[in-house]
Amino acid sequence: MFPGWQGDVPAETTCFWQTDIHSHLVPGVDDGVSTPEQALDCLQQLAAGGIRHVITTPHVSQDWFPNTRDTLLTGLTSLRQLVADHQLPLTIDMAAEYLVDDLFLDLLHADQLLSFGPERYVLFETGWASAPHFLNEILFHLLAQGYQPVLAHPERYTYYHDQLKTLDELRSKGCLFQLNWGSLTGRYGRRVKTQAQRMLRQKWVDFIGSDAHRPSDLAILPTLIASADYEQLRQQPLRNQSLLGLSSIPPTESLC
Repeated sequence: MFPGWQGDVPAETTCFWQTDIHSHLVPGVDDGVSTPEQALDCLQQLAAGGIRHVITTPHVSQDWFPNTRDTLLTGLTSLRQLVADHQLPLTIDMAAEYLVDDLFLDLLHADQLLSFGPERYVLFETGWASAPHFLNEILFHLLAQGYQPVLAHPERYTYYHDQLKTLDELRSKGCLFQLNWGSLTGRYGRRVKTQAQRMLRQKWVDFIGSDAHRPSDLAILPTLIASADYEQLRQQPLRNQSLLGLSSIPPTESLC
């Protein structure tokens, strides 16, 4: 854990983007934290690292994590109480990380996706084996229904590692990209780090996120802040700060 998280932290040890848009901090609903104590540890570390607004994004998928809105809202209420009880200097909101599958398509057609921000950003992932052949069609329908698609950690998909043209085409169709900050520290291996650095050179990073699943995932933030890539992040069209303090789910709704 960062030392002295309760008070102000020197600027050189904190990130500048202030909002984390990708994490798995609702206990017990996916492969993220399993207990409130783990969630608290993560939130304390995020606060110590300069994060002032957390949009946590539990997995939603048909086969592995068929979470419902009501289940996730109950979890959000508990997290907000945790923040209040421990007087953490941050606010917390929730969306989801959707796997592109039949459940996702059903929720899209019903206009029931959990989004974040006034732009109705929707965070989605495409699976590890191969990209869905109908991804362009999905992007079209998301945009047509007023959502703004955000592809989670494109640097981690090996099928895109030598396909910068394909990624460029996705961007031209309105898809934004979210980079995992651990990718720039080598957490996922050399190839992923190289791809993340390619994205930096292209200025393709619209959001950066922790993708924290457990407290140990957050120990890498000081390494990133001390790296040369950190300065490259300042040159990106990052939208994280535009979400600071905004809430897609009001406290009254999360209590229902």
